[in-house]
Amino acid sequence: MNTDKNTALYEKMAAEQDKFRDWLKSQPPEEILKHTYEYTVREDILVAMEELDLPQSRAAALLASPSPLADVYKEFSDRETSYMDVVRNSIEQRAEAALDAQRELPLYRHDASYAREQGDLDLYRSSHCANIACEEAIETAIADNYRDNRLDRDAVPQVIEQFGYTRALYVLANTVQQKDWDGRFSSANKTWAKTVDIPPNPDSFGGERNLDFVVNSDTGMVDLFLTQARQDYLRLQPLTPEEIQAEAARLLQELRAPDTPNSPHGTHYMARVSPDFLARAGTQAHEQLMKLLPFRSLTITGLVDRPGTYVTILASEDRSKELRQPRRSVRRQLKQEPHPAEKPEKKSSAHKKKEPER
Repeated sequence: MNTDKNTALYEKMAAEQDKFRDWLKSQPPEEILKHTYEYTVREDILVAMEELDLPQSRAAALLASPSPLADVYKEFSDRETSYMDVVRNSIEQRAEAALDAQRELPLYRHDASYAREQGDLDLYRSSHCANIACEEAIETAIADNYRDNRLDRDAVPQVIEQFGYTRALYVLANTVQQKDWDGRFSSANKTWAKTVDIPPNPDSFGGERNLDFVVNSDTGMVDLFLTQARQDYLRLQPLTPEEIQAEAARLLQELRAPDTPNSPHGTHYMARVSPDFLARAGTQAHEQLMKLLPFRSLTITGLVDRPGTYVTILASEDRSKELRQPRRSVRRQLKQEPHPAEKPEKKSSAHKKKEPER
């Protein structure tokens, strides 16, 4: 019977493993460590044999070996398996999960005292530790990407990939606020930092916990890093109607400026569209820009011999026209209009209960 041969094979392998275990236990720790992987795989082979039902001839052939377990282990070791691929994939997936968790950890915007009152100390501590880790990552990114007296463009993405814009900008704003006396920060960055609400966070010894995540790299480099981070973040935000209106007004002014057509062939007036506008503008923003400029021949195009994107109009256009006014959203207008108060219905006298005649 197949069962008899398979049972005998399993029992022989189990006895072989017991003998291997006894030998291993007599070895010094260094030798035991060398054979840890082999021991584990041999245990797995035994587990597989408990469920495996080999044909009679194959079980008998393997049973004839003086050391069938060692033979199977050697066969396993000699094969090209995906074991290391699984190990590498596990490392990569766990690292990606850890990165996602770090990036998605909520930023706690209150001090330790408030967190204690609200029962949020775990959230506060996790966020505070992440702030410190982010500060250290910014210092590392600056050190890694500073060369030839300039900061490489890869510095900011290196940090944002780990912590996201919300935490990185919070840490940078805190740095500027704590070093407001340092004249090497630009006035624009100082003004921006004041708009970020970071409450004082004193400890019981009179210190300031917010000093824990102040970036201590060269101030000039931190200022460059912050400027780039703010610009990169802004490019990810959709354009507001006010920003589209401002770009249209700027382009109209540039189209009016030349006395003669300024296109390469002298047939059109042209003005270059702001690169920042293009970086943030989607199809809808482009359409809105076109609707605001009051020219029938208006086109947006690139030029062969010049970088950038341009709006062009024929030389015959009347450049004294004003911008078209954007049409108000009907839906928004309806939301803003007050609804007339509903008057209570008068009860009909027909429904009035009559008194019985006496």
